[in-house]
Amino acid sequence: MPQNTSMSLSAIRRNNALILFGEFVAEQAVQGVKPLGMAELFAKKLQISASMWTQIRSETTQRNISDKLARQIETACGKPQRWMDEEQSTAEPEVDHGEERFIELARLAYRSQNARGKRALRTLMLQHTKPPEA
Repeated sequence: MPQNTSMSLSAIRRNNALILFGEFVAEQAVQGVKPLGMAELFAKKLQISASMWTQIRSETTQRNISDKLARQIETACGKPQRWMDEEQSTAEPEVDHGEERFIELARLAYRSQNARGKRALRTLMLQHTKPPEA
């Protein structure tokens, strides 16, 4: 199994766990689940304590993910064996709670409008969106 020598196995596993958390949050948002409490819900999915999940994702403590826990996470998230041990190219940044609150606010504003209001909100958003840089 080829591994990138620039990143330790513990760092790879932590990044991959954060990717899985990002995917989980996105799935929950699509289902209309409010962003508060996502960490606890994710910990429950992984069958670990919320405290352990906090330690894993913390910038300061960065609790290592053991082989046993890595396999448990893969199983809980429907990933193949050893997925946690390989750098994933779809790395997403850790969830920005400010962004999540903004998205929830935008969703509430959009849902409270009639068709004309929804068009006006969309126009406003497009006016404030920069095109992606090449």
